[in-house]
Amino acid sequence: MVLPADVFRAGGRRPVALSVLACALVAVAVAAMSSGAMRLGLIEVWSTLLGRDAGLDSLARNVLLDVRLPRVLFAALTGAALALTGAVMQALFRNPLAEPGLIGVSAGGALGAVAAIVLTSGGFWLLAPAAFAGSLAATALAYLLGRRVAGVAGLLLAGVAINTIAGSLIGLLTTLANDVQLRDLTFWSMGSLSDARWDLLVWLAPWTLLWSGWLLRQWRVLNALLLGDREAQHLGWRLVTVRRQLIVVTALIVGPLVAATGGIGFIGLVVPHLLRLSLGADHRFLLPGSMLGGALALTLADWLCRVVLMPAELPIGLVTSLVGGPFFVWLLARGRRL
Repeated sequence: MVLPADVFRAGGRRPVALSVLACALVAVAVAAMSSGAMRLGLIEVWSTLLGRDAGLDSLARNVLLDVRLPRVLFAALTGAALALTGAVMQALFRNPLAEPGLIGVSAGGALGAVAAIVLTSGGFWLLAPAAFAGSLAATALAYLLGRRVAGVAGLLLAGVAINTIAGSLIGLLTTLANDVQLRDLTFWSMGSLSDARWDLLVWLAPWTLLWSGWLLRQWRVLNALLLGDREAQHLGWRLVTVRRQLIVVTALIVGPLVAATGGIGFIGLVVPHLLRLSLGADHRFLLPGSMLGGALALTLADWLCRVVLMPAELPIGLVTSLVGGPFFVWLLARGRRL
């Protein structure tokens, strides 16, 4: 883990790094919107997005504005939120392996979604509230159990137990599923952004951005947590309240995303590591950097999912795991202090 002394390191590179990330995100987003079964020119895509007449016919324009644009925006939103919550969890637990799934947030959401698929008629508008409720329930249970032990050790142990129980219940529900439900479960568990559409973004984007903005404002307390619990308390932070708020907000962000996308791993784990290497551990820059990096990573991954086996589409969770897993192992093998 980064030492407290590293918090103010790499100050001169931060604006440049953030600018590079933002430019790369725009470039990848435009390239992703131009690629697919119907090829669109980069100039035409850019001109259409700027509101100019690019000479596209009605079909191409509909594909761009009603299919690819909401999907790219959804990928950027999801990646930014996952990376942001991962950076927050790593600071909260002072653990480079921490992510929202560590305390059962993702597992609770997955359990709620699987229950909705198997026990109800399905559909996103049933699945989303179920996943949201599952995330909140798992978070509340982890907090209630973990508060019996001082510090973060109890919360971590409670998260391990909740993940195990949720996994067992998901397995039980899977045995009860019929063939159609098993297919839905299989594809949902591997992650996908294919359901991205404007009506989904209309309610999910404001919710996610609202709570993400709140997390961005917590950079001071996250910096203080790097010094240790005692030092943070001496600086005037009420750690019990802070931990509760950060964990609940993480659940509020991740729960609906789990419902909409399924299982997407390693974005919240690897991206904050990479950004910390170049930006340092000052969360004033690390948090927005993680959002940009997560948005870039997931937009790029979704682009690859769509074009590698065109017209077929790879599950995005497989791509992030295939890339993120070995890369994370490589980072650990290098012996770098992350």
